[in-house]
Amino acid sequence: MERKIMDKINRHLKLSLLALTASAMLFGCSDGDDGADGKDGVVGVNIDSATSIQAQFTEATITDGVVKVDFNLENANGVAILGLNKDYDLRFGIAQLAQVSETIDDVEYNRGFQWQAYINALKEPGTPPDDTSDLNPSPQYQANVEAASNCDDCLVDNGDGSYSYTFQQNIADVTEPLTITYGEDNTQRATLELKLPQATANAHHDWQPSTGATTDIQTRNVVSIAACYTCHQPESLALHGGRRIALENCASCHTATSGDPESGNSIEYTYMIHAIHKGQDRETSTPDGLVPAPYKVVGYGGSVHDYGKVMFPQKPAANCASCHVEGEGAPANANLFKADLSNTACVSCHTEKPSQSHSSTNCVSCHNSTDTYRGTGSAEKRHGDVLKAYIDAEAMGVMFSNIGLDPMGKLQFDVQVTDASGIAVDSEFIKQSTRVIVAWDSDKDFPAYSDASYSNRRFKLEDGTYDTATKTFTIVADTFDMPTDATGKTFELWSTIEVCFNNGGYAVEEIKMTACSDSTRSVAVKEAPYHFVWSGSGNDDTMQAAMRRSIIDAAKCQSCHNQENYHYNNGYNCQTCHTSDKTTKTDDSYPGGKKPTSYAFKAHEADGHYLKYAGVQSGTVLKTDCATCHTSDGIQLGRASDRVWRYGDKETGADIWVSSDTGTCLSCHQKYLSDSGANHIVANGGILDGMSADDVKTRSAEACSTCHSPAQLIQVHGN
Repeated sequence: MERKIMDKINRHLKLSLLALTASAMLFGCSDGDDGADGKDGVVGVNIDSATSIQAQFTEATITDGVVKVDFNLENANGVAILGLNKDYDLRFGIAQLAQVSETIDDVEYNRGFQWQAYINALKEPGTPPDDTSDLNPSPQYQANVEAASNCDDCLVDNGDGSYSYTFQQNIADVTEPLTITYGEDNTQRATLELKLPQATANAHHDWQPSTGATTDIQTRNVVSIAACYTCHQPESLALHGGRRIALENCASCHTATSGDPESGNSIEYTYMIHAIHKGQDRETSTPDGLVPAPYKVVGYGGSVHDYGKVMFPQKPAANCASCHVEGEGAPANANLFKADLSNTACVSCHTEKPSQSHSSTNCVSCHNSTDTYRGTGSAEKRHGDVLKAYIDAEAMGVMFSNIGLDPMGKLQFDVQVTDASGIAVDSEFIKQSTRVIVAWDSDKDFPAYSDASYSNRRFKLEDGTYDTATKTFTIVADTFDMPTDATGKTFELWSTIEVCFNNGGYAVEEIKMTACSDSTRSVAVKEAPYHFVWSGSGNDDTMQAAMRRSIIDAAKCQSCHNQENYHYNNGYNCQTCHTSDKTTKTDDSYPGGKKPTSYAFKAHEADGHYLKYAGVQSGTVLKTDCATCHTSDGIQLGRASDRVWRYGDKETGADIWVSSDTGTCLSCHQKYLSDSGANHIVANGGILDGMSADDVKTRSAEACSTCHSPAQLIQVHGN
């Protein structure tokens, strides 16, 4: 039995040895390919799962008029996006940048380089809207793009996030509906737009076919979208259903031959942008005087976009640099606005008839820097003339001194205006109807309206006395009583003083400070409010003035509004007058007939901050983007529990007093406050029905900040 077992074991060992030897022999004879690693799979994300998308062209060629482009798709992390096919909302455009000339009275003028799309259509006017004022319907050409879905084999997916597309439009011999002559030495631009439900991508590619060059070629890139974002939110510039988001794509489609058939207005990019931003100030001259000339276009479904409602905040509007930013990081042709080659920008703002003295729309024949008609000057000079006064005034200053009490116990102080060298300015150059505003508790929420209304805290220079020897105004603030607990309080003196300059215009060589008259321009001297601590009889130099909590970033306001805002154009100290407890204003358009006038309400509800409801159908500054105006901790609740707000009842208009955080929220939400929202506020200690400020302070026990942290508020407002 044991012998049989041993025989089986030996036989198994022999078979194993033979198998091992055979395996070794096979391995020794192998070509080395057996068992090699397979090809790596593509790392990528499917297009339907991508939460972000970026497109980039890599190459473009033109053969016998056939344009072929290569491009990549990636997400924000650089991961390839796979699975694009022709049935997605994918469109391509192709345009040429060529030098253009215009003949007027047998004289040929160089109009510089302009984009011209190869794909165009002739559009007839559709059904007119109900309001046809300022519309002149007429057939118009419109540039267009082509949809990839219209071609079965134009789009090729390489399977790795790279794709190629062959244009359906042959550009070699375009004759319909417009004749476009292809030039291989001209810059060509291919554009892409891809609209997904969850993301949008735009891209462009500029190249010179004769050399293949993509750099150091003409582009006509004048403005960066970063300059637009100074005032606009990205969402407000996602146009044509959110499909188009890149300026370069816009410029190559909104060409000189493009117009709006329902209005008859040009939609050429330069013309359109300038006309839109001229807004409510766009006028044309008639024998009877200047009349409004609103720029309108009629969009999808006959909707009228009336840009005559736009209030351009970059005042004075002559500040070209608000959009045309030069210097490091600027577009290649950022200084092109100084070229004085084309009339397009001129007539888009000033219209074809800016005054009765203008008989020609060939503006640059006189307004140029090379052959200027006597007394006119280039566009840069004439726009610069307007700004010169503001630049000079910004270098000036306002000085307060001798702060104390007069014999009647009224606040008294001296004020001087100084030039850039610190020398006092004579009164003849100062607009004496301008004011100085007094406030206290400026580290909190300024004086209670019941203690001193804002109209009783502002004092005209002309109501004071003037010392010609020292060029000093002495002002007695005799329309309010000093607070009984004034000692130790932080006070402020805020100047809204303006100085006078001559106006620019025909034959004006230099803008300079000029004795004030009905024909001069007055400009605010920029000076921060002067804060001091009251000692009981004057300025206590031993104490540091207390500063108000940080709420608004004035630099953000300034970047959009520039030198002028609404009134009192010395910075953004609006809350010194527009206090939270200020009386409401009668206004039949507001629920209850009483409109709040606090600074928060005015800023949140300003028409220009949200144009969607002003008839333009385009949000400019979106109210829900708190960071547009606020500091990083400027929306923190619970920091001013003593503050009260004054509102009008939404039904009766009667005064109601509201607690601190509640009033903050109502500055946006009062119009839309539901019963459930009101119950939530009251349940958490808020007061919505106060009979007086004292009543609110007695009953208020707000716990809003417990849940509504700054991070939560930012999130709930969609930031």
